[in-house]
Amino acid sequence: MDVDWNAELIDQLEDHWHGQLRPRLDGLSDEEFFWHPAPGAWTLSRRGESAALVSFGEGEFTLDYADPPPDPPPVTTIAWRLGHLIDVFGPPDVPHFDRPRLDHQDTGYPGSATAALTRLDEAHDAWISDLRALGAVGLGRAQEEPPQFANAPMAKLVLHTHREIIHHGAEISLLRDLYRTRPN
Repeated sequence: MDVDWNAELIDQLEDHWHGQLRPRLDGLSDEEFFWHPAPGAWTLSRRGESAALVSFGEGEFTLDYADPPPDPPPVTTIAWRLGHLIDVFGPPDVPHFDRPRLDHQDTGYPGSATAALTRLDEAHDAWISDLRALGAVGLGRAQEEPPQFANAPMAKLVLHTHREIIHHGAEISLLRDLYRTRPN
């Protein structure tokens, strides 16, 4: 049987996106977006207000980080996780498979739940469009950048991206459950 791996990868993400993850993000409020589920949680912070060792991003909001991350890593807010997913998808206006991976410093992080969901939707739509254009043959093409993945196929990048979206999307869903059931 011939398998169209490009179509299978698109179906994998689209089934998860439309059937599970995206509906779970509906109704997200700013209070919930920035809720700290644990002391010292990493989040998106206004420039200059982060308590983290490193904060990435351009613009008014930055993403808390440290390199290397502490062990164990801090719990993160929904804002942080959505910012990370925006990074994982990459900018919607830059071709995903014909560019070097961007640095987190280049990302302008959204400062509200509504803005984050809009950016996430735009990033998702652009990713799917570029993945469709990549096609089955493109999945076997070498990534070239970054150097540690120069000889790895594009399929490896696609699988990594989908794993990140599914994994962190599940964490966001759990954080929403914890927020909804938290003691007042």
